[in-house]
Amino acid sequence: MIEPLLLTATRVLTFAQQARLTSATGFFFERDRRLYLVTSRHVLIDEASGHRPDRIEIELHTDPDNLAQSTGFSIPLYRDGRSVWRDGLDGGGTVDVAVLAIDRDALPERTVYRAFTPDHLPAPDERVEIGATLLVVGFPLGFHDTLHHMPVARQAVVASSFGLRFQGHGYFLSDARTHRGTSGAPVVARVPGGEQALGDLPWMLLGIHSARLDIGTRDLQLDEALGLNCTWYADILLTLTEA
Repeated sequence: MIEPLLLTATRVLTFAQQARLTSATGFFFERDRRLYLVTSRHVLIDEASGHRPDRIEIELHTDPDNLAQSTGFSIPLYRDGRSVWRDGLDGGGTVDVAVLAIDRDALPERTVYRAFTPDHLPAPDERVEIGATLLVVGFPLGFHDTLHHMPVARQAVVASSFGLRFQGHGYFLSDARTHRGTSGAPVVARVPGGEQALGDLPWMLLGIHSARLDIGTRDLQLDEALGLNCTWYADILLTLTEA
């Protein structure tokens, strides 16, 4: 039996034509029968570093009876010179989250995946305590089960007040050991007894992992990295997936 949570995440590779650029994480989100891939905006474009891929490739399982079978699925990022993904702004500036619509008819016939839905998002008055246990499901440094093409999970805890915009931005902090390649990973918390409402995916989608947080005054020789990460609140997905 495969934990359904692992089937929500997929490895994302970025390309400029045939040249491979970077590796990251994405996950599936479904709303009103529409399917989306969610990842970090900086995976698709990063103006500061000049990162401008023209397509991405995700890995899909193609046989429910043999998860060692997979295929790459290419998604162009531009059509007629315009980007095909959606991103957004809030009062703090650019939100580091992007969504791409996926054409279900273009997927392999026996594609195996699981998707979060709006039912997995926390209610506006949801209380998530400081220090609450989280999981970050992704592909750190591209690492994964290369036989079954599965992501791995890192434990994390809530490190800032959940529901409060940290320093005015639309994210909260998590305390976790993360690496490059985890950008775009779902950050989830187990819902006790959630099987009744959420079936075999009893996880609350709290956010989207973006990047490690550091401070410019840290002495690289004397001070360890903070080990804190920016996690954008998942409710942005309701805005980005509006019809």
